Amino acid sequence: MAPVNLHFANLAFIGGGNMCAAIVGGLLAKGIMPKDRITVSEPWEVNRQKMADLGVQTTTSNTDAAGAADLLVLAVKPQVAKAVCQELAASWAARQELPLIVSIAAGITLDSLSAWFTGSDGRAPHVVRVMPNTPALLGEGASGLFAGAGVTAAEKDLVTAMLQSFSKATEWVAKEELIDVVTGLSGSGPAYFFAMVEHLVASAKAQGLSEEQAMRLAKQTCFGAGKMLVESSETPTQLRKNVTSPKGTTEAALKSFEASGFEGIVDKAVKAASSRGEELGKILGQS
Repeated sequence: MAPVNLHFANLAFIGGGNMCAAIVGGLLAKGIMPKDRITVSEPWEVNRQKMADLGVQTTTSNTDAAGAADLLVLAVKPQVAKAVCQELAASWAARQELPLIVSIAAGITLDSLSAWFTGSDGRAPHVVRVMPNTPALLGEGASGLFAGAGVTAAEKDLVTAMLQSFSKATEWVAKEELIDVVTGLSGSGPAYFFAMVEHLVASAKAQGLSEEQAMRLAKQTCFGAGKMLVESSETPTQLRKNVTSPKGTTEAALKSFEASGFEGIVDKAVKAASSRGEELGKILGQS
């Protein structure tokens, strides 16, 4: 498959949910892709209208959206991925060149995608798996990527350019199983921080602050700490030490974390999410 210049590619999205909106919004905001080259297939009218409001083409037909696509983003729920892939593969029988596929369907392996996308003529498109996360909606995403067999350097550059429109961290991993680790780290990771803020607010409220005050303080603390992590040249370990005075309040809190097994709690959580991603891939790949 010949390399595709993103500025001139026909780009299709199968699935018009939040991640599709994040990607399309990033592409348009940065002028990477013109509106008339983007088509989104989405069955739900509300989501479809949101995409139409951005000025891109919309349809309810997967095959119509993908018909002339050079690059196709598979953004459907994992449970319906097989049927969608097989529908598209059947529609490409007469195409000379197959599109490059970017799959953000969680847990679905390259083996499954390749099998489902293989047409009656035995051809299968090149596929890149991507695990983005929800801060992409604000242009602050983190994404892990793995390239399937045959994906060229030019195609990797194409996908990188697209993802950098909404991801501040875009990391290619060396093995496909590491996508599950990315899922446990950054894919599911935003929820860990949201849960932390939930509990901080609840604790402060129980000790006398109003919920509104606690929420404002906790949100800004989370934001400020995150900004320090991103903008500082120091490691998280050093930043933690900078805040921790000997025998002070922060040290007391961190010792409480340690006594409660905080390190083990975090490790188990990341492993649980990673393992569930792997498990879903096996279950849905056999469906």
